[in-house]
Parts: sequence; structure tokens; C-alpha cells
Amino acid sequence: MEGRTAHDESQIPRGDQNSAGVLTQILADLRHGDVEARGRLVAVVYDELRELAAVHLRGERTGHTLQPTALVHEAFLRLFGNVGSHWENRGHFFGAAGEAMRRILVDYARRRNAAKRGGGTGPTPLLEGPSADTNAARILAVDEALERLGWDDERKRKLIELRFFAGLTLEEAARTLDVSLATAKRDWAYAKAWLYRELADAEDAAGRDGRTMPENGRPAGSEGCDA
Repeated sequence: MEGRTAHDESQIPRGDQNSAGVLTQILADLRHGDVEARGRLVAVVYDELRELAAVHLRGERTGHTLQPTALVHEAFLRLFGNVGSHWENRGHFFGAAGEAMRRILVDYARRRNAAKRGGGTGPTPLLEGPSADTNAARILAVDEALERLGWDDERKRKLIELRFFAGLTLEEAARTLDVSLATAKRDWAYAKAWLYRELADAEDAAGRDGRTMPENGRPAGSEGCDA
């Protein structure tokens, strides 16, 4: 159904038009050098980013309430540490935040795999618990699939990121990518089917090799992405 979010609305709260306007103004203030705008930005987007992080970390051991918080904090460090970053609107900012979260999870998954092989630098707190091996395998499988998709079509890869990792609607993603909604719908239908097929193939290969992969071959939080 058109207008549905990339995740269930019970999982990812969406800002109303008024709050989106507030965010746009804060981003404008930030671009113009307002030293207090960064604090206002964190206050406005923190809860939504934490909910988004919780979706990405779903399946981890219960009771680890700091895991989503840690992911959000690391994402903020990357976003604010990237000198020269300027976000024009909500879609642009959440796209950057979603990509930052994905990169962080990929880094942690690689560290966990290295630690399992006897290398690395110890445990990775974002990926702990009984399902950590499955989650690490899933995160790396999604990353590898997106890299392959990007080689063929960078716009479709970015659309997947905006929907799965930033939680944007198709309308928001279309505006962020500066394409029509009809184009975004076509790209989404193709890219979603392509990604599920790639992950299913990776799951089959993992089963033959005795490795762990998610049962349904989907990225975490993608259950509401059938629109």
C-alpha cells in the first residue's frame, strides 16, 4: 500500500509535517553555522533514530537496552565527524543516518568474524548474545548484496538503503533521490525482488557450508517493506 513506511508504524514513529518543518529549519541553521543547532538536532531526531536502531538490532539478546543507544551514539559521531556534511531535509539526514548505522553494523560484524578466527580486538558489544553469529552473517550478506547491486545501479542501491536502513517512505525516498514516485515504485519493485533473491542464494550457500544465516533471508526490520 502506498504511503506505508519501510517498517511497521508501531516500530518506527513518524514525525508529522510540523516536526519535519522544525527539522528542516534546524538543518538550515546547522548549515549556516549555528553552534547550538547540533544539540537541537539531536533532541529532535534522537528518539526516532533509537527506534530505528532497535529494529536493526532485533533478534539480539533481550535485556541489552544500551545496544540501540550505542548504535545511535556511534552514528552521531560519524555524522558529526564527517566535516563538510550538509543535510538539506529530513530524507537527506535520515538517509545519511541510515547509511552510517549500516556501516557501523558491517564493521562490527567483520570484527566479530575476525575474533572468531582468532584475530580482531575482542568482543563486539553491539553484536552479542545467542543470535550474534546469525546477525553478523546476515549483516555481511546484506552488505555484499548491496555492493553488487551498486555496481549495476547505484540509484537502486541507494533506494534500498533509504527504505530498509533509513526507514523512509517511497515518497520520501523519491524526493531524496530526486526522481518521480512512479520511478521510485519501479526501482523499488525490482531492487526488493533482487535483494531477496540474492539473500536466498546466500542462505542456500551458507547452509551447504554449515554457516548460519537468517531463516527468511531478509534484512532485519524489512518485514514492513512489502509496499
